[in-house]
Amino acid sequence: MPQHTPPRPICGHCDGFPTVTITTGTRTPDGQRKTITAHCPACHTTTPARAHAHTRIGA
Repeated sequence: MPQHTPPRPICGHCDGFPTVTITTGTRTPDGQRKTITAHCPACHTTTPARAHAHTRIGA
């Protein structure tokens, strides 16, 4: 029989979104938006990603 591992808790700092891409507001020479990637400093991207993405506004 397969053994199942229990789900890990969602990080309270990143709310389950350990890696995000942020638009800087500038554009590259070919017209694409310039972005940077940020990782959660609390869980170090070890939080499992959520199944359903949503937008969180504010902190």
